Amino acid sequence: MIPSMRRLANSRELLDGELGDPDVLDGNLRDLSRINRRFGGAQLSVRALRAVVGAAGAPARDPLRVLDVGAGACDIPVAFADSPGPWRSVHVTAVDSRQEVLEAARRVQPALGSRPDVHLQVADGRSLPFPDGAFDVAHASMVLHHLDPIEAHRLLRELARVTRVGIVVNDLERGAVHWLGAWLVLHALTRNPFTLHDGPLSVRRAYTRSEMRDLLAAAGLRPIAEVGGFARHRWAIAAVPSGAPAVSSR
Repeated sequence: MIPSMRRLANSRELLDGELGDPDVLDGNLRDLSRINRRFGGAQLSVRALRAVVGAAGAPARDPLRVLDVGAGACDIPVAFADSPGPWRSVHVTAVDSRQEVLEAARRVQPALGSRPDVHLQVADGRSLPFPDGAFDVAHASMVLHHLDPIEAHRLLRELARVTRVGIVVNDLERGAVHWLGAWLVLHALTRNPFTLHDGPLSVRRAYTRSEMRDLLAAAGLRPIAEVGGFARHRWAIAAVPSGAPAVSSR
């Protein structure tokens, strides 16, 4: 049995504070992108996106319109646009509440400037500047653990409001073993102060998968598919408005 760990709700991550050093921020985004690639975080989101689109019961619109909230390095939006699935093509609107993060993403991935299928925009996921049903699917990776339950509920309601089909959320699993694993792996991979501070703290602040199901239910959403990381350190949940078929876990 994995030891339990109380959620650490009141500590602040460095990425939520001042972002005055572009080199440190760029390094942090490169680290997050590399971790997503090496440990399958991006593919969890792609698999959950396929599940929610496939469960819609109708052909996907072309292009499939995806909103990504908390864009970070934009590696997951690019993975959506480049991955095959039950769609012909994908267009991603990637938003972040911090202009500094989007500028760093453009520095880290210069090719973003020439991609018509990935559009970057400043927006806060808790109050999105888009009309109801503007997108087919909304996605948020590594965002919810930054929020308290009330703010998380607001975000989930907003994601549901602006989508036609459903949402995908991807985050860490809280637990003592996962915290230790994050500390060891990150200290072996990087010397970036943001990554070393925020990575283990993110595990302490994360919701468990069970807690996330409760948050989704409170927001009027029901999971239809769940996918987990290789060491159960991370999960992605595809959800639709309540009344959808029962969850299938893998």
